[in-house]
Amino acid sequence: MSESQVRVTAALAAAGVFAEIRSFAESTRTSQEAADAIGCTVAQIAKSVILKAKQSERHVLVVTSGANRVCEKSVALLLGEKVGRADAEFVRSRTGFVIGGVAPLAHAEPPITLIDEDLLQHTEVWAAAGTPHSVFRIQPQQLVALTAGRVASVKE
Repeated sequence: MSESQVRVTAALAAAGVFAEIRSFAESTRTSQEAADAIGCTVAQIAKSVILKAKQSERHVLVVTSGANRVCEKSVALLLGEKVGRADAEFVRSRTGFVIGGVAPLAHAEPPITLIDEDLLQHTEVWAAAGTPHSVFRIQPQQLVALTAGRVASVKE
């Protein structure tokens, strides 16, 4: 298990959530790749999108359905400050994860977290477990509780 996966496992266990991390030989970096590897719908993939808040320079974690694109204008309205895409270096330094493997928890720095309301339609969703080849299954309500995320409409 990688250091990132160990960090995710420890964070889940500390919260009383015992989720099995599944690793794959093939990439689970994109929502479609993850859904294909798992055998679920793209909508059940809880993808972590990292944005950069322009004024505060904090990182914003938007956990959205793999079927959706994040609307930066909606996120900006929810936060009260402009946001933009984060580059790979910013993502790595703030989260401790590489793009394509950003877990929704166990970040190096605490993020501002928004959860796509569309994820709550499912009984279970799959999120990155710290690498572009690993995922874990979780109930959407557990995801909201674990991240202390604000449930909102974030899609285009």
